[in-house]
Parts: sequence; structure tokens; C-alpha cells
Amino acid sequence: MPAETLNTSVHSEAFTYDGGRVDPGERQQLRYTVSQTYLGDPVRIPVTVINGVDPGPTVFLSAASHGNELNGIEVVRRVANEWDLSDLAGTLVCLPILNVPAFIAQQRYFPGSGRDLNRSFPGDPESTAVKRMADRIFRNFLAPCAFGLDFHTSTRGRTNMLHARADMDDDAVARLAKAFASNLIISTPGSSGMLRCEASDEGTPTVTIEMGEAHRFEGEYIDRALAGVESVLAEYEMLPQTDVAWPGWRTVVTGDHERTWLRADAGGIVDMHADLGALVRAGETVATISNPFANERSFVEAPFTGLLVGSLENPIVYPGNPVCHLTELEAGTTRVVAARQGVDLDG
Repeated sequence: MPAETLNTSVHSEAFTYDGGRVDPGERQQLRYTVSQTYLGDPVRIPVTVINGVDPGPTVFLSAASHGNELNGIEVVRRVANEWDLSDLAGTLVCLPILNVPAFIAQQRYFPGSGRDLNRSFPGDPESTAVKRMADRIFRNFLAPCAFGLDFHTSTRGRTNMLHARADMDDDAVARLAKAFASNLIISTPGSSGMLRCEASDEGTPTVTIEMGEAHRFEGEYIDRALAGVESVLAEYEMLPQTDVAWPGWRTVVTGDHERTWLRADAGGIVDMHADLGALVRAGETVATISNPFANERSFVEAPFTGLLVGSLENPIVYPGNPVCHLTELEAGTTRVVAARQGVDLDG
């Protein structure tokens, strides 16, 4: 979608939602009703809206559309509650826990139905429970924004290095993804119902941020994501005297790059030989799988030279289980990363 047709106008008036408003210079914390429990009690999501005195864009930060993905929760909470935003130009809409029922149950999907909130946007007020909830969130807090960042982690038992996922064919989305200043951007249009896809289609460019694993807070990822948020706000001139960051190196992985999950060919216990974010050479043994007696071994080798974007955390596999996610980099970037990590590509 051309950048000039997007919802990029500055926001110098009140931020309004169904049932309330936040005027310039005000901060509001609320619990917004999006559904009901089996007992008819309200299901409410926490929302913090900070409306700056000076005009600027409106941006949302969202997390935990999958209820067990916790790292993003802490990122959004810290921005909303710990940052000095007295000079904020524009409005921040902070949504740390979108899927409250799944968060309470500490599971990925909506309890009972098992439906995926992050495949249910923009929602439907007359459809399933999860789509009705998605509709309330989308209409009130996502669609009114100029752009947004949606935080995720890998699924249970796996972990991801910090990276952005974005449709880099959309110029406005690409600008946002680059501003976040991660080393890696995976360019993909995404799937129908995804928050980032549906928001972008509605004129609110949105990027998914992947970081770490489920069921825990990981300080290193949280700190790096906070730096990325600061860089984004600098890019759109929402934080005075703050600079857009450069990560040192960056690669954008497109459909032209090889990318695959390496899978186990035998069941057993996994010994990883490369860390997350490491550059591995073609033919290098990335992991060894052995039986309980350690007298039978299977080796997982890299089919091409690339970066380990994701890996398993639970070191026990069946045949066919994913072990690690490997992606090819541009040739020039490969040389830069190899030099930084001390990898001899010619040896």
C-alpha cells in the first residue's frame, strides 16, 4: 500500500475509544471490557494511554495475544510505567496483555475453544468469542493508530533471537521495521487474521517483534526491545533529543534466501553445538542427538551457511521434531557477521 494513503496524520486531539477519552497532556490507565466469563463476569484487558502535550503520531505497543508469551508484556509495561514521557509528541497506546483468558491459564490459545487470537483479527462482533474480543480490541485501540509494534516469543520449548517480521514490500511497514534496529528482519506478508497483517491492511503499518521463549522474562531481550522501541519513537520524532539506532549490521531475509527448520532424523537427547544467533558454515554439525546410553548418535548438519535464528529449548526430540531454524544472509552481511564472530568462511 502506498505510504501516502496510510493513516499517518498527526494526533493533536483527544484519543477516544468506546466509553472514554484521553485528552492531550493526560495519562489514563484502564481495564477495558472485551468479553465475559462463563459466570457473566467481565473479561478486561489492561490499557495505558499516554497522550502527549505536543502533536505527533499515535502508536500502539501490544503483547501477549498468545497468553504464555511473556517477554513483550514486560517491554510494554516498562514503557508505560517507567519511562519519562513528559516530552512525548503524540500518543502511546500500551496493551501489555491482549489475551487475558489465555494469560490467566498460561497457555498459548484461547481457553475452551483453542482458537488463536492472532489469527482472529480484525474480528467480528457477531462471530465466535475470540473474534468478538478481537473486534473490540481492534476497533478501539489498534485501527485508530498511525503504526504499531506487536511483541511475540517463540512457542513453548523453542526460542528465537530478537528479530522483526514485516512485509518489506510495503514502504511504510519497511520504514517501521528498519527503525526498530534489529539485526535481522524476515520479510513475509504473514497470514490472514494476523494482527500485523490486518492492521497494516487497514492503514496502520505494523511489525511483529519476535524475542526469546515463552513462559519467562529474559532481561537481555527485554532491554534490547526497549532500545528498539526508543529508536522507533525517535524515527517518528515522538521523543525529542533521541536518536534512531543502528544495530551494527542488518540483513533482510526475503523469499530469495534459503530458510529452513533443521529437523531430527532420530529420537533422543540433543546436544547443541552452536548458540542462538551464531553463524554456522555449510556442512558444520549444529547438533548431536544420542540415545540414553550415548552409544548411538545422529548428527544435524547445516545444509548451507547461515544464521541460527531459532532453536529448541527442550533438548528431547522425536524423529521429525525441529531442532533449529537456519536462514541464509546476504553475501556481504555474511562476511561482516563472520568477522564479528571469528568464523573462518574460507577454512
